[in-house]
Amino acid sequence: MTLHTKVTGEGTDGQYLSVSPLFSGEGMIAPFIDPDLVWDFRLPRVASINTSGHKYGRVYPGVGWVIWRDPEALPEDLVFRVNYLGGDMPTFALNFSRPGSQIVAQYYNFLRLGFEGYRRVQQECRDIATLGSAAIAELGPFELITDGSELPVFTFKVRDDVSGFSAYDVSGGMRERGWQVPAYTFPENREDLVALRVVVRNG
Repeated sequence: MTLHTKVTGEGTDGQYLSVSPLFSGEGMIAPFIDPDLVWDFRLPRVASINTSGHKYGRVYPGVGWVIWRDPEALPEDLVFRVNYLGGDMPTFALNFSRPGSQIVAQYYNFLRLGFEGYRRVQQECRDIATLGSAAIAELGPFELITDGSELPVFTFKVRDDVSGFSAYDVSGGMRERGWQVPAYTFPENREDLVALRVVVRNG
């Protein structure tokens, strides 16, 4: 049984859950280099998908995208209707006045690179991530948590038997040399695990 089946299986009252995946980074990765990964509207209960253009969409911060399966998947009470520009204009935006430069930049990148261009960019990011994680794994003091073979991000930690320095020391040393490699604790019930995180993006 898949997670999708468990989460969205019909309840005893005949009701079922809809799923709205937050693919902030993955939404710009999976379509291009994981075409066989079924995570989108091919799953019958996925009602909407959202992603961030500024993470792997090659656009500077400030733009995100959401797509609904059909108009019925977007509750009408979440839609604002304004008429100050003439006529009826439905909008789901949280702010009616925002610059559109990020949208233009995303549109330009889609046109310029096309599907094949994005595929090549994202594949290169993944290749670099897996190469980097493999190199880290060969260093004695570190242990991989993820290897970048899915999202081009990998995390690692200082091995438990290393006592001369911490993940925060590594992060600080990297920062002194111009590299931003954040160190942070895991969520509740795993606060003992301090990870270092490397994000590989085409910039």
